[in-house]
Amino acid sequence: MSFTLALGATAPDFNLPATDGKDYSLASFQDSSFLVIFFTCNHCPYVTGSDENTRELALAYKDMGVEFVAINSNSANTYIEDSFPHMVARMKTHQFPWAYLHDESQTVAHTYGALRTPHFFVFNQDRHLVYTGRSIDTPRDHTQATAFDLDRALNDLTSGVPLIQATTNPIGCTIKWDGQDKHWMPADACDLV
Repeated sequence: MSFTLALGATAPDFNLPATDGKDYSLASFQDSSFLVIFFTCNHCPYVTGSDENTRELALAYKDMGVEFVAINSNSANTYIEDSFPHMVARMKTHQFPWAYLHDESQTVAHTYGALRTPHFFVFNQDRHLVYTGRSIDTPRDHTQATAFDLDRALNDLTSGVPLIQATTNPIGCTIKWDGQDKHWMPADACDLV
């Protein structure tokens, strides 16, 4: 069995606190036709270098029934910058158009099989996985991107046409698992393609 959710898998539920003071589960987003759950953090240069691209996508597809949800599963014991108070401060500064959830136990990251930050999972109305992987090919500097995989997938999905490519390898820092070296990955975690 693969570490990361396979295409067609049902989205595992969660109940996580967010920077806005609310708790969120899958049911919180039931009105969305497509749900983009992405694993992110505060410090990773691949995240900070591509956040504005992610913001553009979230805004561009919002009126087409696509909702973005960010989850930070990184251990604050590895990088204090990834702590919940820093998440709150980051959202206050950047005002991203998504809920920013905290997976302190790292259970959700493990259940989804998040490999890197950022790692995107796109689910359809029935909450079956239809795309997983990266958003762009140069997340450290979104202005240099030449492959726009998430945008292409969302365009295909909202247009009702088959996806050209439903799986790509996420590009970014590893999830910072508590009690492990900062570069550690679970033994069964591997590239998706």
